[in-house]
Amino acid sequence: MSAATSHYATSHYVSLLGREVHYLQWGKPGAPLVILWHGFARNAHDFTELAEALAPHYWLVAPDTIGRGLSQWSPNPVQEYSVAFYAGQAAALVEHLGGISPIKSLRWVGTSMGGLIGMVVAAMLLKDRMSHLVLNDVGPEIAPGAVQRILSYAGTPPSFASLTELESYFRGIYAPFGIASDATWRRMAETSYRRLPDGGVTTHYDPRIATALAEQGTGGGDAWPIYDQIAAPTLLLRGAVSDLLSKETATAMTQRGPKAKLQEIPGIGHAPALDTPAQIALIAQFLR
Repeated sequence: MSAATSHYATSHYVSLLGREVHYLQWGKPGAPLVILWHGFARNAHDFTELAEALAPHYWLVAPDTIGRGLSQWSPNPVQEYSVAFYAGQAAALVEHLGGISPIKSLRWVGTSMGGLIGMVVAAMLLKDRMSHLVLNDVGPEIAPGAVQRILSYAGTPPSFASLTELESYFRGIYAPFGIASDATWRRMAETSYRRLPDGGVTTHYDPRIATALAEQGTGGGDAWPIYDQIAAPTLLLRGAVSDLLSKETATAMTQRGPKAKLQEIPGIGHAPALDTPAQIALIAQFLR
């Protein structure tokens, strides 16, 4: 692996708990490590703008969760498409990266599901090594209506004849992200599809991620005991019109556990795309 700092992503694969996981890497091994973990039906490319901005100062690693992107699909979806299994893989990923360059501390930026994984890692698996935790529009309580909205499109992904049609679909279901750049929407389509046997295209992920989530349930408020164990300084970003993280839950998160610092992103729903200079600056300042 080159020792030179890269502001652009390089692609890597590793076996974690018996499953092949793909991850993108920016920056230089040996610099402070930042794990970037995406949301439920997304992939590592969502962090491109943030990672390129932070690359001069950090070693950034963004995995595709199993069942998404270029990572392996699980033969045991109900057991392995779960936050607990993902968190175990996250701990194994950090161990693997430690073999490349020693890791004294760990920073984590997690969007939605990626934030839930980060909570488990910060509270239990790597508590002594977690120095900064960023939770992007997620908390210990999740509004059931938002989960049902996500399941409504994730469980039965439609197929399209062309990539531009898929891009239009993404622009609809992910409008709350607040993405303003046409180039970012195009990149999302080009990095979030798979070709079907009939020549059409559909979304990149295993539809069984939704089946597993439906069988497991939303979890309700069960994550508060985990959140209360977090000791790392925590930044909480909330889309001001989010339907997943309520204002009441966000406020409670500032009063218990790590007593997160709350920043609301005006005009954005679930979840902020972390692709604007203002959003990137919030994270960069906190991580420093």
